[in-house]
Amino acid sequence: MIPVASASAQQQLPGKVLIAWNRFYDYPDVLKMANDLVTAYPNLLSLQEIGRTSQNRPLIVITLNNPATGADTSKPAMWIDGNIHGNEIQATETVMYSVDYLCKAYGKVPALTELVDRCTFYFLPSVNPDGRANWFNQQNSSHSSRTGMQPTDDDRDGVCDEDGPDDLDGDGSIGQMWRKDLQGSHRRNARDPRILERVSTELRPDGTMEYGEWSMAGSEGIDNDGDGRVNEDGPGGYDMNRNWPGDWQPDHVQNGAGDYPLCFPETKAISQWILKHPNIAAGQSYHNAGGMILRGPGANYLEGEYVGADRATYDSIANVGAEMLPFYRSMVIYQDLYTVHGGFVNWLAESLGVITFTNELWTDKRILQNGSDPSPEQMTRWRDRLLFGQTTTDWKEMQHPEFGTVLIGGGNKWSSRIPPPFMLEEEAHRNFAFTAFHAEQMPLLRFQPILIKQMSDGLWMITIEIANDRRIPTRTVRAEKKHIGMPDRLTVDGPNITVVSAGPMPQRLGTTFEPVRFNPQELAVEGGITGLSTETFRFIVQGKAGAAVRVKYSGEKFRDIEESFTLSAKP
Repeated sequence: MIPVASASAQQQLPGKVLIAWNRFYDYPDVLKMANDLVTAYPNLLSLQEIGRTSQNRPLIVITLNNPATGADTSKPAMWIDGNIHGNEIQATETVMYSVDYLCKAYGKVPALTELVDRCTFYFLPSVNPDGRANWFNQQNSSHSSRTGMQPTDDDRDGVCDEDGPDDLDGDGSIGQMWRKDLQGSHRRNARDPRILERVSTELRPDGTMEYGEWSMAGSEGIDNDGDGRVNEDGPGGYDMNRNWPGDWQPDHVQNGAGDYPLCFPETKAISQWILKHPNIAAGQSYHNAGGMILRGPGANYLEGEYVGADRATYDSIANVGAEMLPFYRSMVIYQDLYTVHGGFVNWLAESLGVITFTNELWTDKRILQNGSDPSPEQMTRWRDRLLFGQTTTDWKEMQHPEFGTVLIGGGNKWSSRIPPPFMLEEEAHRNFAFTAFHAEQMPLLRFQPILIKQMSDGLWMITIEIANDRRIPTRTVRAEKKHIGMPDRLTVDGPNITVVSAGPMPQRLGTTFEPVRFNPQELAVEGGITGLSTETFRFIVQGKAGAAVRVKYSGEKFRDIEESFTLSAKP
């Protein structure tokens, strides 16, 4: 028999807002959920509208902070957003799951209570509410509605958004379209005609080619504007994750980048808000799919900007994530995925000095639970046996005005890139737990015992060692080298003392320091305090025995620390 206390300790944490995490929510429901949580936890949460989308939907940031332990801006903060691509819907649920879990864990789970008391969280549930609304409310595939919804003339014919996909079979989604082709690349599987299999490209023994009966014709749709092309100008047509100032490139280099950095109301509003919060020390942007923990750079020529110490910080956090998230891999964007100019996480990391990841949520390797991608046959069995056919539409032969005989059907918009509802909560929880670990690595400083030595009558040597007990430095090497943000400050003062000289000590146990030329009472520490390390400083001070001294170490991305003592030769 299990004791009652032990059994109850294993139950789900009770929350003040009842939220089902085995379903997806459209944007009005997300807003309601956010407001319900803020109402239920007024001592922890606040909500701010920071701007409006192209279609006038509110962009909201939820701040999670315990004001009893200080203002949100006085603490290191983690920024967490999702759904910059409208079809990547589970990103929003993962953000909101994080808000809910931290609130209901507060006061019950010591590790998370301590985290909330020490840190601030800024959550933006959906960067792209317009794209999300379009994906839910209109006919789409699992890949469409990635863009924002500002009208865009993709085909440069003077008309915007006039030729998007069409739901020809009336199933509510945009499926695949295959045209009849005597030299086709695919044929229907003899055992299961729902599967279109590629024919071999090797010559037969007699030297002839083997052909199928069908060739891919793209997404379901027709030529709506009579220009001879199909689906060439659908809603929107740009990519807000190519519109950020870090390594932005024009559209002829980076497709979808927009006319100039931050030209869209969503990216402009978010960037302005973030720039007003230099206490952001960690970042996470949720996307889908593929099971990836991505860091920058987005382009190969920026690899040198991620120097060894910063890379080590990224790797030490991402490697933990790879253990927490089954079949996820730690990857570099340009090297392991593709080149991205103007990406959000690259802007945070390279322009603002924030340790930031993109998690690509969900991987098909979860289907077989063995780390392998399922074959087409295995995928069909999965959809039949676990999803009961709800994510597919049987192929229909139809007459197409441009292509003649076509097959239309296949997976609907729920068929890929997202977990099935019964696996959503686990996916959200594991990713939340990883970001909680990431947040826990934001700088946590303390003074080692301060050493005071009397050099002569009225002259004192003060040695100050500052420890950072977490992995993230107070300033990344990138921030130091590019002078991003304000340097840390180490101040020694008192009403009856004068700082004669001061500077950092190159060696912790050495006897020399590097004196600064000006303002020795306030050292600018451009390099900050390295993660899981210490930095040592020495001050030469004039003052009488018993004079009061205050030491303060302050900066943008950690909680300031302060200590007071009196000048005394006693050990």
